[in-house]
Amino acid sequence: MTADVWLPIPPDEIEGLPEGPAYRFWNGEEEFPADPADCAFYVVPYMKPSPLCVRPMAGMSRVQVVQTLSAGIDHVEPGLRRLPAGVRLCNARGVHEASTGELTLTLILASLRGVPDFVRAQDRGEWLAGFRPALADKNVLIVGYGSIGAAIEDRLVPFEVARVARVARSERTTARGPVHPLTELPALLPEADVVILSTPLSETTRGLAGADFLSRMKDGALLVNVARGPVVDTKALLAELESGRITAALDVTDPEPLPREHPLWRAPGVLISPHVGGPTSAFLPRAKRLLADQLNRYVNREPLRNVILTTGAPTG
Repeated sequence: MTADVWLPIPPDEIEGLPEGPAYRFWNGEEEFPADPADCAFYVVPYMKPSPLCVRPMAGMSRVQVVQTLSAGIDHVEPGLRRLPAGVRLCNARGVHEASTGELTLTLILASLRGVPDFVRAQDRGEWLAGFRPALADKNVLIVGYGSIGAAIEDRLVPFEVARVARVARSERTTARGPVHPLTELPALLPEADVVILSTPLSETTRGLAGADFLSRMKDGALLVNVARGPVVDTKALLAELESGRITAALDVTDPEPLPREHPLWRAPGVLISPHVGGPTSAFLPRAKRLLADQLNRYVNREPLRNVILTTGAPTG
């Protein structure tokens, strides 16, 4: 039986796809392109709501691979329990690092140098001169040091920061220096002028930046969230912003999209971008290359890249 591959990008637009599978285009439409039971390789639609992404998974009784086009996999986790054992879940490591790194630096620089204030002043025809903080000589803390966290540090280096501290789930050493475990986070927060969240959303990181975390940040520090909205406790963040003690730059929020009347829009010292870390001109070419490579590996029975977990396997 020919295996079906469900793609959210038209297959004739992806160079290098291997022959053999039957390619089905589906990007979240109400009607499925074929019977989900015949799908062997499911590429999840990009930037679509979780219920839509997991909807066909209940019927994918013979699926072998689920491939996301995002770095995070939290939006497909609700569907994993519906899948048979042995399904490999792969993420899009290598696709979003450059774009997310760019946006992180954009948010930091715009926040520190007061760019939102300049834009508002321009609308008023006002010359808003004065001193502003620089990124140079600042201590930066990256919470979540995977491939995106490393890409962010790559882009921080030319800005002559004083120090970059790195935190991840477990301790390790990299070419740039040590990565501290999460248990050391409370001691590192008071030293940081800029705290960047780039961690995956999990039960461990949900609400990580809560009242205790935020209270440990130094006065005047900047919190940057390019991870997932629920990594931050919105109520606790609002309290800190309204006190004027810290500032924030958020590409993701909780809830998301942020409702028009939500107080976070009007909180002092916050810059909000609408979850645009990944969707740039760099996304589609890199996503297509990833899919062509993964599907060639799949057809040729070679090891897949970016396997995050296998359903039914013990988790450590």
